[in-house]
Amino acid sequence: MSATPGGGPTQTDGTAAGPADRLGLRTGMVVQELGWDADSDDELRIAIEDAIDADMVDGDYGNVVDTVVLWFRAEDGDLVDSLVDALTDLVGGGAIWLLTPKVGRPSAVDPTDIAEAAPIAGLAQTTTAAVSRDWAATRLVAPKSRG
Repeated sequence: MSATPGGGPTQTDGTAAGPADRLGLRTGMVVQELGWDADSDDELRIAIEDAIDADMVDGDYGNVVDTVVLWFRAEDGDLVDSLVDALTDLVGGGAIWLLTPKVGRPSAVDPTDIAEAAPIAGLAQTTTAAVSRDWAATRLVAPKSRG
């Protein structure tokens, strides 16, 4: 990717990178969606499904997934529990994209809550991505084991 004159990322073919590109999602990946509710961003959901060229699977999928998209709001309960649950079907080396309402929006999750919950759940926070007008995305992965 390179930067456009306006500063946004572009694909090597010159097209602007979309939200699913910023999440690193590609055709053929299996993406599990957890925590969907009426306030979830439908445009982002469609962009993800377009990028993987398939529907996202739910919590009843029962097989390994490449990535988990976890929608989480301040009132959704314990973040550590939700992150541990999200690890259930995740393939080794896979990522959890934690989607939370942006700071200042209703139900926003304090970034320090994410920073504190991730290591308790056995995860490391690696990146954030701008994916939606109302939602922030935080990439969480299991730290590489030392061998």
